[in-house]
Amino acid sequence: MLDLMPSLGTWRPAVSGQRCAVATIVAAEGSVPRPLGTSMLVSESGDVLGSLSGGCVEGAVVDAALEAMRDGGSRLEWFGYSAEDAFAVGLSCGGELEVHIQPIQSTSAAGLDLALLGAVNGRPSSAALIRRLDAAGGAVVVLDPVHFSAEGSPELSALLGGDAAVIRAAAQLDPLLQGGRAGLVRVAPDEGCGGAAPEAESITVFVESRLPAPRMLIFGANDFAAALLPAGKLLGYEVTLCDARPAFSGQDRFLAADNLVTDWPHRYLAAEAAAGRIDPRTVVCVLTHDPKFDLPLLETALGLGLAYVGAMGSRRSHRQRIDALAARGATAVELERLHSPIGLDLGAVTPAEVAVSITAEILVSRAPRTPRAASGWGSLKDGAGPIHQRTPANCTVEDSKVNPWT
Repeated sequence: MLDLMPSLGTWRPAVSGQRCAVATIVAAEGSVPRPLGTSMLVSESGDVLGSLSGGCVEGAVVDAALEAMRDGGSRLEWFGYSAEDAFAVGLSCGGELEVHIQPIQSTSAAGLDLALLGAVNGRPSSAALIRRLDAAGGAVVVLDPVHFSAEGSPELSALLGGDAAVIRAAAQLDPLLQGGRAGLVRVAPDEGCGGAAPEAESITVFVESRLPAPRMLIFGANDFAAALLPAGKLLGYEVTLCDARPAFSGQDRFLAADNLVTDWPHRYLAAEAAAGRIDPRTVVCVLTHDPKFDLPLLETALGLGLAYVGAMGSRRSHRQRIDALAARGATAVELERLHSPIGLDLGAVTPAEVAVSITAEILVSRAPRTPRAASGWGSLKDGAGPIHQRTPANCTVEDSKVNPWT
């Protein structure tokens, strides 16, 4: 639902007070077009805002939403692939979706209403929505998901019925909200002493959380930084470029950075961490290739528990860097987290190619369950030999870049 918030204020059916229903992907399995939390609004006149699958199931969802508005009840619809019935509504990609459909009103004393959703709109940096999907319904808006605690929220307690045992069980919501993720959570009411309480339905809650964009901190204003900067922004990072040398950081080609800083790298990073502007999603790319900048910066970065820390340099520079950091007190665990030489082993040479190599390694590090061997490419830190392959004597530089598969 959060993905529709920027458009809700100008969507004519909502502005005119029409009845609407919201359809949200609350569970998915296999190959599906859109992630959990993706929503679509349907008005009583059949107007649609958003999309769930790019066309595979939208028609059936609209019909179910109109029916939900007629009878006032919520429902859960399943969509999958049917090999037996080629004309059945489903996903041609072979995945499965569970879609929760719930009527919403212009105002409502209970349940989901446009006034409640309006509290989320206009807050682009961070917000969360907790919805109860069972018969009781209801929703809670969280404006500071990073510091949210289920046990400390009177609004969530009221949503879940006030049972202390349920609230304790709802602590599993905290990581979802604090991590900016979406997920379906089922918690059971208190079963009473000895576990002999009557049968009770579980409480089903769906969480959507949106956090500020993660940060990419690039240290070193050079050609490689100029190429990495737009690549980082393309991946959704808030990109900061920092260099201690004004003649370097003041160049116009870096003006696209969200933040342009002239300061000693380690001093800037330490100050940002102390101010609470660094979190576990932050990535640091050290491109200065100068020990007087690199060593104090890496010493600081490796102690912050960041998502990714990479440093540019040859294998010889890397060995010297590791020895120097160990001498400064870096632990083996911290050194193992250092991606150096930076990037995946893609044979990158030019600044643009190196930017692809670095961002590819960042993506791999964000999904550690993905087997590296599956792609055929490993990190440069795990390899040996020259980083850049030498051009054969009988081959020009341009010839060496020809794709053998074309």
